[in-house]
Amino acid sequence: MNSRKKECVAMLLAGGQGTRLYSLTKDIAKPAVSFGGKYRIIDFPLSNCINSGIDTIGVLTQYQPFALNQYIGNGQPWDLDRLSGGVFVLPPYMKSKNSDWYKGTANAIYQNIAFIDKFSPEYVLVLSGDHIYKMDYADMLSEHKRRGADCTIAVIDVSIEEASRFGIMNTKEDGEIYEFEEKPKKPKSTNASMGIYVFNWDKLRKYLIADEADTKSSNDFGKNIIPDMLADGQKLYAYKFSGYWKDVGTINSLWEANMDLLDENSGLNLADNGWKIYARNTAEPPHYTGRDAVISNSLITEGCEIDGDVVNSVISTGAEVCKGASVSHSIVMPGAKVCEGASVAYAIIGAGAVIGSGARVGKEQSDKDGCYDISVVAPAYVVKDGGIVDAGEMVE
Repeated sequence: MNSRKKECVAMLLAGGQGTRLYSLTKDIAKPAVSFGGKYRIIDFPLSNCINSGIDTIGVLTQYQPFALNQYIGNGQPWDLDRLSGGVFVLPPYMKSKNSDWYKGTANAIYQNIAFIDKFSPEYVLVLSGDHIYKMDYADMLSEHKRRGADCTIAVIDVSIEEASRFGIMNTKEDGEIYEFEEKPKKPKSTNASMGIYVFNWDKLRKYLIADEADTKSSNDFGKNIIPDMLADGQKLYAYKFSGYWKDVGTINSLWEANMDLLDENSGLNLADNGWKIYARNTAEPPHYTGRDAVISNSLITEGCEIDGDVVNSVISTGAEVCKGASVSHSIVMPGAKVCEGASVAYAIIGAGAVIGSGARVGKEQSDKDGCYDISVVAPAYVVKDGGIVDAGEMVE
């Protein structure tokens, strides 16, 4: 018997370049981007795994992996520093015949078949590293087993207007998937794929090998593996998820998800002791609030120094808001500084950036059907004293 055998192994796709986050992902992979003051985006799927009882996780990295590798380390913050199982960072690697980047989501798993085989799992859970949500994967796995499925795909109900942006699962009344449409112009349902899959490993393994042999394939789960399984009459089911979930792949969605932390009705609660989100914490002192500071409905993280006004904002580890400065409806990422008399509104200030004295970034905006012009200052960028960054403008 294989002493390392695991019932389920999770494979976390974390190699995304995150081009739609522009300067925020110039030097780091999207899953390593700061979120909620003290977290990284990847903390959410990693925490979901350990909270769900899944303790063996392969993290597939590719683009700018150093910060992510350093952050994950031995997995100790998520209780994943284990003798049996744990977390493993899996970059593309040199092989005897050739060397390949991950060509697609399916190819990324294909290149790590040997890793998965070491644990002889019955099931493989495939996850994305760039979504914000809390989810019990054990419930999804239980449903998968109960139905005798070959593949179970997590879906979330979206509006019919949004449906054309997603992969849509059309299902029978019992949840069995009979058709998958990738970003359909005229969607037949609103069951949007969340990019979360449970597969029977023996079945998936065969499809990955066949897909790799097909020179015309895009080597992608949504474009190739799922349609191929459907065409072959395999049993695919949708698992409906009703909690908070957001793909933070754009500037506006990243800003919105951070603002949702300040809305008690959003469904995104980080103070839930029943489902903690774990993170690697720096040894920063308690945050300091000056006698003239005014703070309202905001998250202030360790190591911050606040002497100005902060309203409806997320101020990350080690950031500084100086006397006479104001920050409103904004995200100030780790180590950034807003100098005296500067104003920041509806903006994302990158890690280590400096907003000079008297400078203005963004502007106050009224609710425009939930669509705002978010200004972005790149990590380590210095906005000169008295400088202006207009609403919706990005400087790097």
